Amino acid sequence: MLKLRPKTGVAAFFTIWAGQLVSLIGSGLTGFALAVWVYERTGSVTQFSIMALATTLPGIVLAPFTGALVDRWDRRKVMLLADTGSALCTVSIAALVGADSLSLAAVVALSALSSTFESLQSPAFDSAVTLLVPEERLGNYNGLIQLGQAIPRVVSPILAGVLVDRIGLSGVIVIDFTTYLIGVTATLLTRVPMPAAPAASAEGSDDKPSFASELTAGWRYLSAHPTLLVVLAFFAITYFSIGIVNVSGPALVLSFASAASLGSALSMAGLGFVAGSVLMSVWGGPRRRIYGVLGFTVPFGLGIALAGLYPSVLLILAAMLLVTGTAPLIFGSSQALWQAKVPPHLQGRVFAFRNMVVRSALPFAYVVAGPLADRVFEPLMQANGPLAGSVGRVLGVGPGRGVALMFVLFGSLTMLAATAALLSPRVRRVEDEAADDARPAASVVPSPAAAVETAGAQLS
Repeated sequence: MLKLRPKTGVAAFFTIWAGQLVSLIGSGLTGFALAVWVYERTGSVTQFSIMALATTLPGIVLAPFTGALVDRWDRRKVMLLADTGSALCTVSIAALVGADSLSLAAVVALSALSSTFESLQSPAFDSAVTLLVPEERLGNYNGLIQLGQAIPRVVSPILAGVLVDRIGLSGVIVIDFTTYLIGVTATLLTRVPMPAAPAASAEGSDDKPSFASELTAGWRYLSAHPTLLVVLAFFAITYFSIGIVNVSGPALVLSFASAASLGSALSMAGLGFVAGSVLMSVWGGPRRRIYGVLGFTVPFGLGIALAGLYPSVLLILAAMLLVTGTAPLIFGSSQALWQAKVPPHLQGRVFAFRNMVVRSALPFAYVVAGPLADRVFEPLMQANGPLAGSVGRVLGVGPGRGVALMFVLFGSLTMLAATAALLSPRVRRVEDEAADDARPAASVVPSPAAAVETAGAQLS
């Protein structure tokens, strides 16, 4: 009987990446189909907010636990476990659809449970990349990861729009489950080495830190490296600006243009993300990764500010292209910087803590964007508003111009934060500080405390 040799190194990375690209497209199909199902039955935008929180909050709340588990277990098996749970949630939805028993409460509960499993995947895959590819090519491979996230955003809605009408929600879920199996198979064909143990453990000490101690290890590491905390705070500001754009963007466009124009802007955003991801995967970003993070954030913030300057569809399209085209260069450079700086045996916990802080900025932005627009900025920019005779002479007055002012302010805040960080010598030298044995030799011995080896992995 022919026995396949597990793929390792770069070959393992490409195998997992390709399988999970297919899996992400399937997940996008189900997400779109469920959104249609919810709207058709409730007609409520509030229900979408509840679903968004159900898919966001578990990853934020459970981050310390998932990070500790990732560092204790075999990364590959954690990825398999993550997709196993997600696949079971998908099967549960399919069973409820078949029994004509699917309810909004069930969708929210299963979405939250699926998000809980998926919260294991992101720190597991991010830390596995460090063990599979050469450090000098981290930027290139992180660009590919960004591309793997961008393609489903463009492809899945188009396919789902056709498939939902033809085969219904249950048919879409069957396709999604098939893509999960493809992702699982790809991951099963690989091997991800375990990171070398810390020096103290390597010397033969039998003392192991308690799980409670490991829960705070990510914070303790970052508190000992305050420059990385500055970079983390900067990224939280960037994500907050992204959240403001996500929530307020449709209102800005629809205040002076048609729904078709909004669709064009969203399409341009998807194409920009794909183009930036391709560039990052080919180029790999600047050799000084912090320059990639901060330098490309300046045009990123500029794009946000430009979108609010004048009510023009062409200006909106150009601004969205600038924002989404630079985003993969920022994210890819940032991920490579963190992977190179943080020791592999700590990456699960540090990356989970980082994700918790950064992702918390998004729901916070979602909560405050509406009240800021409706109760503060829109009244300021009405024809007789307090700013009509000053800022209104530049941006215009009337419906939507308060949202436009928000875009200008938050885009400018993002640019100022990046410029201030670039002017700090300590931040610019973050890659030179404390060479923390971030890339020790990896052990190829599987962890005895690994998770159950069944099912698949999903890129985050």
